[in-house]
Amino acid sequence: MKKSKIKVVSLFSGCGGLDYGFNQLKEYNIIWANDIIKDACETYKNNIGSHIINQDITKLDYNQIPKADIIIGGPPCQGFSGIGKRDPEDKRSELIWVYLDIVKIISPKIFLFENVTGIKSSKTSSGTKVIDDLKKAFEDVGYNLNIFTLNACDYGVPQKRKRVFIVGTKKQINMSKPLQTHFEDKNLGTPWITSYEAISDLMSPTINGEVSYKFKAQNKYQKLMRNNNYENTSEHFVPYSSETDRTIIKYVKPGGNYMDIPDSVSTKRIMYFKETGGRTTTYGRLDPRKPNYTLNTYFDRPNIGCNIHYEEDRMITIREGLRFQSFPDDFKVYSKTKRNYYTQVGNAVPPLLSKAWAKHLLEYI
Repeated sequence: MKKSKIKVVSLFSGCGGLDYGFNQLKEYNIIWANDIIKDACETYKNNIGSHIINQDITKLDYNQIPKADIIIGGPPCQGFSGIGKRDPEDKRSELIWVYLDIVKIISPKIFLFENVTGIKSSKTSSGTKVIDDLKKAFEDVGYNLNIFTLNACDYGVPQKRKRVFIVGTKKQINMSKPLQTHFEDKNLGTPWITSYEAISDLMSPTINGEVSYKFKAQNKYQKLMRNNNYENTSEHFVPYSSETDRTIIKYVKPGGNYMDIPDSVSTKRIMYFKETGGRTTTYGRLDPRKPNYTLNTYFDRPNIGCNIHYEEDRMITIREGLRFQSFPDDFKVYSKTKRNYYTQVGNAVPPLLSKAWAKHLLEYI
């Protein structure tokens, strides 16, 4: 008798980073997904499947969502992010409770909830911790919770991206985290993937973004991104930079940041950063010997994150952003606006990290 597949419902799916990892395992069948951004849904349909619904999730009839064994998803995190104002009263932060409401109705065996690390320290207006309130609310509807903070680097993603994962199970299970596959200390096992290893085989960007490769894949990561025999890729064009930014980034050395920029060409904003300190990744240039820092939704800008190419005097491209997120080269992003390209890629869960969870949860389902 053929074993039936594990049914998955995906919430706040975006372009499908979390779904992509589950979709790669034959044991899973993603039957329903949702996102409010039309461009993200178009990307999802063209890369994963047509089962995604483009609609504001708060306006859906939750009883119409099909029953499933697992619910996965990462509600918008802007209210908890260290980059933003960290305002838990941000309307988008309320969507974590929508996730809870749908879990109550669908009653899956397991749910996987992803968010930024800021959710662990954020407080409500009444002074309670958001994570404590969320934990109690899930427990009140019958779920045992395990909470983990994972670094994507530890799972073969060339990016220091830490995220919180809350796993809820109907049974009382003392769950472990997925088995780490890559290590900062190379003496412990396979070392972290560096920025150079991640993108060095890509030719310089073109106007239309269509490129082939400089050379044969030099490492396992490049082979994986090319799907072993993929011959070319797309979305590899340089984002717009102002004349001021183009001048500034020439002074930043590999692995450096705004501190490398001479006062004579520094803007008032950069001078303020120099005076007040901190902000390691601001005006950062990639270090070819290390993974990238966290990719955000503004990786076309030098002043938010480490987004300058390690060798060429330019910002990284959408394709390079996809590489840092571990999306393969045949994954295409669809968007009618330039902003939504970066929003989709920067918000995504890295597929390799997702796949690690998909494999791991098979032990518990």
